[in-house]
Amino acid sequence: MAVLAPFLIAGWPHPASAAPGDTIEIGGGASLDPILAARLRHEVVDQAGAPDDAEALTLRVRAGAELKIEGFSILAEGEGTAALADDYNDTLPGNGIEPFPVVADPENFELNRLQVSWTRDGTGVTVGRQRIILDNARFVGNVGWRQNEQTFDAVRGQAKLGPVSLDATYSISQRTVFGVDSPNSHFDGDIVLLNGGIDLPVIDAKAFAYLVDYDTRVAFSSQTYGVLASAGVDIPAVGKLNALASYARQSDYGANPIAYDADYINARLGLALFGFDLAAGYEELGSDGGVAAFQTPLATLHAFNGWADMFLTTPPTGLRDHYVTVGRSFGVPFLPGLKADLTYHEFDSDFGGLDYGSEWDASLGFKVGPAALLAKYANYRADGFAVDTEKFWLQAEISF
Repeated sequence: MAVLAPFLIAGWPHPASAAPGDTIEIGGGASLDPILAARLRHEVVDQAGAPDDAEALTLRVRAGAELKIEGFSILAEGEGTAALADDYNDTLPGNGIEPFPVVADPENFELNRLQVSWTRDGTGVTVGRQRIILDNARFVGNVGWRQNEQTFDAVRGQAKLGPVSLDATYSISQRTVFGVDSPNSHFDGDIVLLNGGIDLPVIDAKAFAYLVDYDTRVAFSSQTYGVLASAGVDIPAVGKLNALASYARQSDYGANPIAYDADYINARLGLALFGFDLAAGYEELGSDGGVAAFQTPLATLHAFNGWADMFLTTPPTGLRDHYVTVGRSFGVPFLPGLKADLTYHEFDSDFGGLDYGSEWDASLGFKVGPAALLAKYANYRADGFAVDTEKFWLQAEISF
């Protein structure tokens, strides 16, 4: 029954009248946009060496509102996560020795966002606790897969000048997914995020500089400079060819006690063909002689290097990820948005010639009314790194 529980959300009653998230016109040019989202997830983790499998059934709810007056807005949003089945290591100290693998979704209630913004024609500034996602979230993201969202206490300025976009952020605190009761609930310091790009007819090019100087998490203090380019070309009567390439160089910064330099390389080629999405890619997080490796502590890590999350921290010997993926969208009238994906990864070290392991990832998603439903599976087979790990998720989500 617990496995099927996420799908019960699809049966919630939804009035045929106005949706809960409809904008409320107040008058005098002011409006109020309610925020309401709920996600129910069942997660099972089978990990070699753990005495028991982990089983988590968690419910995450976000609620708030955004008041808009001409170009100004004030947004407030709370976030709460409850564990309906808690046979898992939630990462929180004080719970005793857990015989279960980690599921990083602790029970939590917190202020997720509180921000004031002014925006006009793509140019503006936002001050306060806010969600920040830059490009594909490889370096800076909100870790949207976990129940508790990552946000930043920051001031952020954005400008749009024709095809040129500029983005600059100064943050004093990274609010993590581990919740307010964790000693890792936030990492303070001086975080500077600079991003600029130009959108051309075929190519979208970006340059970035990310400077992270933590107060306490000093081993992850770094300076990263890089470029990212993506392109899409339509193939008449066939589909579309997509390409992405990125390079970055990272070194120690601030109080980091380890001096290192490491490269990042990412290349991906995709083809949308007769309803199929085909792609092959290579991602490298380099190592400086096995002493230290390229790290991305602000990223949405779950989206990269396998859904089993074996490489959330890059090993000192670095990481090379070769992968292929195939996806298929299906036009089924009673299951809108039906899509299946399958990906295979081969993981190796950048230094030392080590074989880490391999992983299969698969997912199936569709919608029933306002509910987005998802089944997802990850199977990591260890060779020279970590242990065999299987993860399975069933999830339902509604947002307004």
